[in-house]
Amino acid sequence: MKINLKVIERRKLYLGISAVMVIVSLVSLFAIKLNLGVDFKGGELIQLKYEKKIDQNAVNSTLSGLVGEIPQMKAKRVQFSDTDNTVIIRTEQLKDTQKAKVMSELSQKTGKYEVVKNETVGAVIGKELTSNAIQALLIGSILIIIYITVRFEFIYAVAGIVALIHDVIIAFGVIAMLKYEIDTPFIAAILTILGYSINDTIVVFDRIRENIKRNREGRNKVTQSFGEVIEKSINQVFTRSIYTSLTTLFSVIVLLILGGDTLKTFSMTLFIGMLVGTYSSVFVASPLVYIMKKGKNEPKSKDVIKSSGKTVNGYDEKDKVLV
Repeated sequence: MKINLKVIERRKLYLGISAVMVIVSLVSLFAIKLNLGVDFKGGELIQLKYEKKIDQNAVNSTLSGLVGEIPQMKAKRVQFSDTDNTVIIRTEQLKDTQKAKVMSELSQKTGKYEVVKNETVGAVIGKELTSNAIQALLIGSILIIIYITVRFEFIYAVAGIVALIHDVIIAFGVIAMLKYEIDTPFIAAILTILGYSINDTIVVFDRIRENIKRNREGRNKVTQSFGEVIEKSINQVFTRSIYTSLTTLFSVIVLLILGGDTLKTFSMTLFIGMLVGTYSSVFVASPLVYIMKKGKNEPKSKDVIKSSGKTVNGYDEKDKVLV
């Protein structure tokens, strides 16, 4: 089946869709805000695995009954997973005696369990993790800019980074809307999205570069406009991108279904990021390259195929230059 997406011709539509998604995501980030986990704001995390099916009402009532004796339990957050009979309890930081009291009450009133995880994260450590996460994202972005600039040129790097920022903002926005907890695996998922998305984008860029080299008629002429070259390149790699994305998404969907609450944020972030990343590599990065590159491709007499300067099929005819 022949693909004819007309991405450059309809670039305003696709970029408009992206702009709407980014705006909605930013609004959700400011209105709902991120649900920062213990890793980032400090506190207590207790994960228990029960021998039998969890009585959620019993667990909730037991913890609520401790509020008078342990005030920190008032701000508790409890997550249940029926797939592996685990419960994750997050509270403000507890003293050892308070923690022992919680464990004792749960053991007596909710059944036998095994302690899978018991972590205390101080506020200072939480701030350090936040700083490290931001540094990791910045360093990753800088390395990507350098790589694309060396392999292609700076305009391509700018388009690639804008597409990545687009992906990350939407991933953050959806996670904020879902009120999923932000933990260290979430940062790992974001970094994975950066790598996955830029890989898809580079595949498109590489095909554009190949087609530019082939797009010559004789020595000093070109047969297609820059917009037409990009359009052709996108249509050539689109099917490959979809198949690759679907293969990866199937694995992520399995992780999302079977991973339980512990991996919920990680797997959902990957799922959103890969969907949006596939979209942005084709419908955001490539049109941006066209918009920025066309402005720099002012026609020179020795390079231009004679044209009327009219707009044909959404392309400016004056961009028929050697690029």
